[in-house]
Amino acid sequence: MADEELDAIRRQRMAELQAKHGDPSSDQQGQQEAKQRETEMRNSILAQVLDQSARARLSNLALVKPDKAKAVENYLIQMARFGQLGGKITEAGLIEILEKVSQQTEKKTTVKFNRRRVMDSDDEDDD
Repeated sequence: MADEELDAIRRQRMAELQAKHGDPSSDQQGQQEAKQRETEMRNSILAQVLDQSARARLSNLALVKPDKAKAVENYLIQMARFGQLGGKITEAGLIEILEKVSQQTEKKTTVKFNRRRVMDSDDEDDD
């Protein structure tokens, strides 16, 4: 009898703690569901904005350069939300947008050579 009462008290206390601090498994599941809803929303907006060939090009870009594809997707979604798009974007229109994004995110690379002067016979003067 005492064991049953002790188990009931433990279960009640555990339920109180989980309610107070949140159940980590349900919180993680909620985050996954929110992420999935966001992905579905992005895909539906992009499906409305892009035609089939442009969607294919964007998905190919996402395989090679995910960060660049994400930037283009964000740009397209922002334009769609503000009503700056007139109709569906074709593949040629997407290529223009990709070129704009490439120019904005272009990185300048510089190469600097540091040559070591070890055992250089030209520096020695044996006069």
